[in-house]
Amino acid sequence: MAHLRHSGWGCLRNMPVKGDPDFEGDGESLMDNGPIISATGVMKTYRSREVVVEALNDVSFEVMSGEMVAVMGPSGSGKTTLLNCMSGLDSIDAGDVSIAGQLLRTMSDDALSDYRASSMGFVFQAYNLLPVLSAQENVELPLVLAGNPQKQASERAAAKLELVGLADRADHLPAELSGGQQQRVAIARALANDPAIVWADEPTGNLDSTNAADIMDLLVRLNNEHGQTFVLVTHSEDVGGRAHRIVRMSDGVIVSHSDSSS
Repeated sequence: MAHLRHSGWGCLRNMPVKGDPDFEGDGESLMDNGPIISATGVMKTYRSREVVVEALNDVSFEVMSGEMVAVMGPSGSGKTTLLNCMSGLDSIDAGDVSIAGQLLRTMSDDALSDYRASSMGFVFQAYNLLPVLSAQENVELPLVLAGNPQKQASERAAAKLELVGLADRADHLPAELSGGQQQRVAIARALANDPAIVWADEPTGNLDSTNAADIMDLLVRLNNEHGQTFVLVTHSEDVGGRAHRIVRMSDGVIVSHSDSSS
């Protein structure tokens, strides 16, 4: 990945998090570092024959380092499109998106893919676990695909499963786990490379209220203890209320920003 080392991403990979010698203070103080994610004038339009949908219309948005932000709004408001465009999973038609000061449009596809694999984590509503692999193997897989030695991948996967409270379920297949446990495996997988940013699209959408609260307890604890930046897409006011800030969307535009406590 030589192209990554010279592309400006190193400053993000080397950002201090809790447990590092260079880390000082708590999760709130990390936000003093300034924005880690920035979007300016972002436009995204989907076209299908005669149907044109302006999914994002002149969206400008920042997320501070160490912040947990909930993006909320009705179905079709542009929440998931915003997450996909800001993480580089989808392209934009106009505007700019930058991560740690690096413009995504200046990155090659390979460099951006490598960066997502090494420095971003993704959590989805549907878990996306491979049914024939154990919990341990599901967490190991992205590490092995990223070129980590098998022993290192196995040790790191075991540590992440312990972090999410599933060390005793490491050998279980997804079908042998509850929905809440499967989402914990998905979170462990997202954390496997110690990402600076975790993107979560409806992380509690398939869970009952008890398991949803447990998952949010876990995400808040990880944010507080490790200082990682979380961007959550959710319909749930309960989930949004656990974030530092709520960004509300409607018809492809951001209509309000507010502290979750307000």
